[in-house]
Amino acid sequence: MGKVIKADIAVIGAGSGGLSVAAGAAQMGARTVLVEKGRMGGDCLNYGCVPSKALIAAARAANTVRHSGRFGVNGHEPEVDFAAVHDHVHGVIAAIAPHDSVERFEGLGVEVIQGAGRFTGPREIEAGGQRIRARRFVIATGSSAAVPPIPGLADVPYLTNETIFDLTDRPEHLIVIGGGPIGAELAQAHRRLGADVTILEMARILGKDDPEVTEIVRRHLADEGVAMREGITITSVARDGNGIAVTIAQDGRDHHLDGSHLLVAAGRRANVDGLNLEAAGIAFSPHGISVDARLRTTNKRVFAIGDVAGGHQFTHVAGYHAGIVIRNALFSLPARADHAAVPWVTYTDPEIAHVGLSEAQARESHGQAIKVVRWSFAENDRARAERETDGLVKVVVGPKGRILGASIAGPHAGELLQPWVLAIGQGLKIGAMAGIIAPYPTLGEVNKRAAGSYYTPTLFSDRTRKVVGLVQHLP
Repeated sequence: MGKVIKADIAVIGAGSGGLSVAAGAAQMGARTVLVEKGRMGGDCLNYGCVPSKALIAAARAANTVRHSGRFGVNGHEPEVDFAAVHDHVHGVIAAIAPHDSVERFEGLGVEVIQGAGRFTGPREIEAGGQRIRARRFVIATGSSAAVPPIPGLADVPYLTNETIFDLTDRPEHLIVIGGGPIGAELAQAHRRLGADVTILEMARILGKDDPEVTEIVRRHLADEGVAMREGITITSVARDGNGIAVTIAQDGRDHHLDGSHLLVAAGRRANVDGLNLEAAGIAFSPHGISVDARLRTTNKRVFAIGDVAGGHQFTHVAGYHAGIVIRNALFSLPARADHAAVPWVTYTDPEIAHVGLSEAQARESHGQAIKVVRWSFAENDRARAERETDGLVKVVVGPKGRILGASIAGPHAGELLQPWVLAIGQGLKIGAMAGIIAPYPTLGEVNKRAAGSYYTPTLFSDRTRKVVGLVQHLP
């Protein structure tokens, strides 16, 4: 074992959250060590957010060509060069990589150790043949694809989000296990790029979102030719020549599906293997490391952030956690994480975006005291001009008009959600959104119209008509 490195803060994992902690701590003057056994940038840059959105962008371009005839432009079936799509995806990764590189972080004053980190005691880790003792530690090792215990799966080649972006040939028939956000996004993207695609889901597609909202996306997936098998059980997977054979049970019958490629997108598991957490007195489970509201583990000198801490598994949550940890670890402020206004977006087309409580959750908490308001994209002039009218804004309003939750399915839903994130985070009432001046014609008007519809029953009631009538007789 080499020298002992002493630090104020040591971070294990150079994904989104770990990089944010390391950069912030170093620039604030803390002696900072960053340990990473794989690629700098972690899952988001190399296997998740960045490559998936680059692939989705290519698929959208193909779909625009395919359907441009509705604008009077020559629409036709596009010719897709899948190898060039692969190069586009990896070109985007390469363009962002310098921002997350070893060189940049060393330039910020971070000591970067490339190797697997493991605890050797409550206040020490070892990595790359060196021992690191620090006042505080941050575990930011993220998550990876969970592999379900399906008979035969271990004996066949399958893809996950870590390998699917390496394909240079288009799959002939991609079978996707899992109909959550990752499965749905990659299924639609590959279908638009010319592959046959089947999604297998044991419950329902995009089951964590409001059914009224997800139905819009399900309809689009079906219209584009994505086959969806819901409420099924996968009983076996086997090789079939150069392809894959999947047997499913549905409605009491067995069905056999043949595919060229198999993608496993059936959830995520926290990356805790090899950390030797027991040596540091850190409690964990298959779902992740146990943390308190300040993101401290059962060893109060050690924090866990992002996916490895369980809960919301989003890059933006890891970044938010980083700020909480810096306040706690560097300034000894009792900062606590508040997840009440955490947004999430599924980047299908149309997108799904959500923040706060769903209608079902709000009814469970507040009973009949809630009110649900909606506004359709079909009533928005900008959406009409762009022929993107299939969408919905749905807002849940609680007692005294307080905004409890919002869900959107439609074009640019992730961008349109942000005012609702602010509103819920700040405890605003529905009148704040109804009273904004929205520029015309923009998609953003759907938010104002949805909020304004909260007052429609009162404004146009018989009582209001009587009041207006009486006022008109005043001198």
